[in-house]
Amino acid sequence: MSTALWTDSRFYGPELLQISDAVAREKGLEKEKILDAMENAIQKAARSKYGNEHDIRVSIDRRSGEVSILKCVTVKENVENDVTEISLEEAKKIDENAEIDSVLTTKLPTVDFGRVAAQAGRQIIAQKIREAEREKQYDEFKDKVGEIISGVVKRAEYSSVTLDVGRTEAVIKKDQLIPKENFRVGERVRAYIVSVLQETKGPQVFLSRTHPQFLAKLFTQEVPEIYDGVIEIKSVARDPGSRAKIAVYTTDNNIDPIGACVGIRGSRVQAVIRELQGEKIDIVLWSDNPATFAVNALAPAEVSKVVVDEENRKFEVLAPDGQLSLAIGRRGQNVRLASQLIGWGVTVASESEALEKSNQEYHAQSKGFMDALDCDEVIAHLLVAEGFASIEELGSVSEEELSSIEGFDKGLAGELIARANDYLTKKDKEALEKLKEMNFDDKIINLDILSNDDLLTLAERGIKKLDDLADLSSDELMELLPDLDESSAGDIIVKCREHWFN
Repeated sequence: MSTALWTDSRFYGPELLQISDAVAREKGLEKEKILDAMENAIQKAARSKYGNEHDIRVSIDRRSGEVSILKCVTVKENVENDVTEISLEEAKKIDENAEIDSVLTTKLPTVDFGRVAAQAGRQIIAQKIREAEREKQYDEFKDKVGEIISGVVKRAEYSSVTLDVGRTEAVIKKDQLIPKENFRVGERVRAYIVSVLQETKGPQVFLSRTHPQFLAKLFTQEVPEIYDGVIEIKSVARDPGSRAKIAVYTTDNNIDPIGACVGIRGSRVQAVIRELQGEKIDIVLWSDNPATFAVNALAPAEVSKVVVDEENRKFEVLAPDGQLSLAIGRRGQNVRLASQLIGWGVTVASESEALEKSNQEYHAQSKGFMDALDCDEVIAHLLVAEGFASIEELGSVSEEELSSIEGFDKGLAGELIARANDYLTKKDKEALEKLKEMNFDDKIINLDILSNDDLLTLAERGIKKLDDLADLSSDELMELLPDLDESSAGDIIVKCREHWFN
């Protein structure tokens, strides 16, 4: 910017507005920001000329370009600074309408500020323009988070790749690049905007080519039905550079969402695969039925049975023996991606493994009933077949309910319940004796918040004092006693901590 702007009063007029217009166009900024920068620069130069202790304010007329340099003093009842403040009595001599806290102004002439002041003014304008440019860059990119951007490689280093994306630079860190992906300087690259941070040196734009939403946005660009909202992408799971799964859905019965994403002869999905360096993509149909979605997500493997645990958000999937390896995938990739896609835990087993496990559990439960109740194998098998999983369940059932089982009369039912309760009483007594041998804190036992078996489990893990138990979090207690739910664990911890507050 010309030094004459600061040293020749002729430029305080239309020429100043012309200069601000030119700079605004050149930098792509608002003219108002340029004029604000000029006002700050003139103000600093004026303070250097007339004294920094004065309250000097500068304004530029937006129509004529005329510069007004004003020295201001504030009317105060008790004057503490006679440079910037004036008493009401003195103020009345200048302006009879003056009031407390009002501001009186004196217009100063626009004179030659000198070479040093002119240099300082240029520096201020340059700084303000840089700040305005950075703010504009930040505003431009902060609203683009979640979009795909294209840039030219400016630097390719070991830890990152820097792209020129127009008015600023963007960075793809090494862990956000697809494995074995290398770019050369000058090469054009597309990536997903993950975040934009405002920093002193300008906006920092961080990109990713491994983010699941990068895949979703690529499909949005390639598939018009997704762009128009006819087909919805429900979820995405990726193992970058290797394999990905994408779940799609539509409410339009006339559209095949999978076919639309694949395209004629696979043209649409192949375009995405090429961009992702050959990453294989499974397109599956989303369903609001968890079991159906799980079956679809494990494609291309076939599934024979799905057991849904909605409380813990888990699936147990059975696959035919010949499909087990395909369902699991290489190094567990297929089942891992399916779990990410659904958002639930997924375990896969073959039908033969499941049958063997079921038989083992059946025989183990039957033997447990035989040992505890001193009954024969037939009775034990009947109890397991009717759904009894433990002696505790049998001890809490009514005689009428048990005698309703075919083959059980009232006498046998009563005897079995009595034996179950005798066994539980004996077991509880033995556990209590072991707790005393281990010097377990009686205060915990007397709280009567856990069974003796559970207390014994805690003792074996080193939790023997009331404060030891009180120090645990709910999650830690649930880890020690898996049968506890979160609510019960929380109640127990609170009960154990009551003595702290008493």
